[in-house]
Amino acid sequence: MKLWSGMLSGELDKLAEEFNDSIKIDKRLVYCDIEGSIAHVEMLGKNNIISNEEKEKIITGLSLIYKNLKEGKEEVNESYEDIHTFVEARLIEEIGPVGKKMHTARSRNDQVTTDFKLYLRDECENILEDIKDYLASLIKLAEKNTKTIMPGYTHLQAAQAVTFAHHLMAYAMMGLRDIERIKFFRQRMNELPLGACALAGTTYDIDRDFVKDKLGFTSLMQNSMDAVSDRDYVIELSSIISLISIHLSRLSEELIIFSSQPYSFVRIDDKYSTGSSIMPQKKNPDMAELIRAKAARLIANTNQSMVMMKGLPLAYSKDMQEDKEGIFESIDTIRAMLKIMAGQIESLKVNKEKMLAASKEGYLNATDVADYLVGKNLSFRDAHHISARLVKYAMEKNLCLEDLPLEIYKNESDLFEEDIYQAIDLYTSVNKRDSLGGPSEKEVLRQIAYVKEKLER
Repeated sequence: MKLWSGMLSGELDKLAEEFNDSIKIDKRLVYCDIEGSIAHVEMLGKNNIISNEEKEKIITGLSLIYKNLKEGKEEVNESYEDIHTFVEARLIEEIGPVGKKMHTARSRNDQVTTDFKLYLRDECENILEDIKDYLASLIKLAEKNTKTIMPGYTHLQAAQAVTFAHHLMAYAMMGLRDIERIKFFRQRMNELPLGACALAGTTYDIDRDFVKDKLGFTSLMQNSMDAVSDRDYVIELSSIISLISIHLSRLSEELIIFSSQPYSFVRIDDKYSTGSSIMPQKKNPDMAELIRAKAARLIANTNQSMVMMKGLPLAYSKDMQEDKEGIFESIDTIRAMLKIMAGQIESLKVNKEKMLAASKEGYLNATDVADYLVGKNLSFRDAHHISARLVKYAMEKNLCLEDLPLEIYKNESDLFEEDIYQAIDLYTSVNKRDSLGGPSEKEVLRQIAYVKEKLER
């Protein structure tokens, strides 16, 4: 029997019934549904809306169903319309008609959004742990590469020398922001909707604060229509997950580029690569490519949730049944992406010699030539032009700036002396850039310590 079949027959067209049912999607809410129901029933008993004996009987039945599901003694029966219908039907099977009193002073409208918040709240903790593990892998690799010189890029053109550790710490800072977003979101969404009923509250003498405290919510939603129709929290979490996926996608793109033969800066472990069916020499960075592609799916899920809500009037509409599939997929996918990326980073092989050679070939110390002249009171604009001419000459001769004889430097300016070679040494160049956030070894070690401290909080 359908929960809503009092006035209607409850007999739907078979296809319409399949179209309407959501249990295959929302069955993962079963433990949250039981947890929320137990708190609700405890409140009903406390406030004498049901008798103490009825309360104890209902809670005993719900606890048994919870235990049986956890221990694998039974499974969710997908023939029911949704997870709430299944739990209520099983309760009535276990304890008889008194189970029908569980739903007093409650609607599926406020019940489902409460279950959903409980579930997402728990998943936030799981995602946080996965981000922290991913950041730990970045830190570990960075600590091994504080002296590893590599090109820093703008427009994907070699620009200035940095270290691989400095490059990795840029992604660590993104990860810290991801952590903060998840934490702030979890606080913001932790408002209890239960008690709003269908949309207009209830005539029963309920105690929403009691349920709030039992379920670990920090506050109550203040308007019953908003409580049942709000899905801001779904859109917000989906957006945060999308942003995490964008960060992982950018790193994946770089792993793909840096592991290709023209670069060969890094080598992705075989555990995260595949081969070609016809080209024996191929090693493809498929996991990185899939992370890059799956980010698009997560962004699409965010878009779906926003488009679903944009035209809905107050209060609840059946459209909102479509709020779960996308965010469930996004949660499952981002957790897999974080774990796989952490594994790739932990097992990554770094070709320090290739990175250094590319840094020399890219004339990344050209700015240091200009800075050297500025240090001798030449204007930066004039120094810039002199440095540019020296780079052009070196390129024509297929030489690095370090290989140009001093007389070539002096042909451009008498200010050049033997110490120019020390000034343009790449290690010197990097370690001179010790301003906050810079690539010097000392500064990168500070960044690593900063991230570690944040992760310990």
